[in-house]
Amino acid sequence: MVEQPFKTKEAWIEYFSAVDMPILRQTARRLEEVRQNIDQVSGRHIASIVLQDPLLAIKVLGYIQRFQGKYLHSDITTIANAIMMIGIEPFFAHFESLATIEERLKDEPRALLGVLHVIRRVQQASRYAQKWAFERHDMNIEEVELAALLHDLAEILLWCFAPKLAIEIRRRQQADPALRSATAQMQVLGIRLFDLQLALCDAWRLPELLKTLMDDVNAELPRVRNVVLAVNLARHSANDWNNPALPDDFAAIENLLHIDRQTLLARLNVPDDIAVKYLSEDRRQ
Repeated sequence: MVEQPFKTKEAWIEYFSAVDMPILRQTARRLEEVRQNIDQVSGRHIASIVLQDPLLAIKVLGYIQRFQGKYLHSDITTIANAIMMIGIEPFFAHFESLATIEERLKDEPRALLGVLHVIRRVQQASRYAQKWAFERHDMNIEEVELAALLHDLAEILLWCFAPKLAIEIRRRQQADPALRSATAQMQVLGIRLFDLQLALCDAWRLPELLKTLMDDVNAELPRVRNVVLAVNLARHSANDWNNPALPDDFAAIENLLHIDRQTLLARLNVPDDIAVKYLSEDRRQ
């Protein structure tokens, strides 16, 4: 476990590139169940399991990049295509007996709760992104879905491998609700997690398209805006529907999907008593 921040971004990259990333215990169980019926399983089914686990997703993408140039002449930007290229039996041969997050953090209960909270959040962001991409008739829905799932990858890695630092960042934000995440990260780590994440994408030679979709700087592009808004909504609604940032999220999503407030709130299953408040605010504007 890392207890003191590394002095350089390069040191963080070297460390995270060398560690064996764990996966969710639930993912390991689901893969084992599928393995028992390997003759009946499809690549699409395996992909649906991988797309629930950001660390397994990044392991699969990292593995397939090794074949770039030798066997692959174009980027693989989806898990489904990666599994098709690997093959079902070779997939199970390579990704077997993987360590789990729950086992790794069994002696760090606060860190385990922290990382599971972030993973639930990115899973929700991925679901939002997938639904909105479908509504927008996106040319490749899984690329958008995957980008949302991986958007906060560096934060997940920090909880897994430097839990004391992740807890300290959270403590500072809880002590000062106005403290922005990036500022707290700079105070504790000396680097923004998002900058580290983009550097990891380069080091791991992830497809340029996925990097573009994961980078909020490109939010003027509709596909990137889809990802950013899904990530923001999942973050701001992670605890409840009362976050003061939500009205701005709603307005931006309505503009993206060309729908009104009432339709959006219904699709998000916002409780009626809270929806009334947001509808009345919308009418006053």
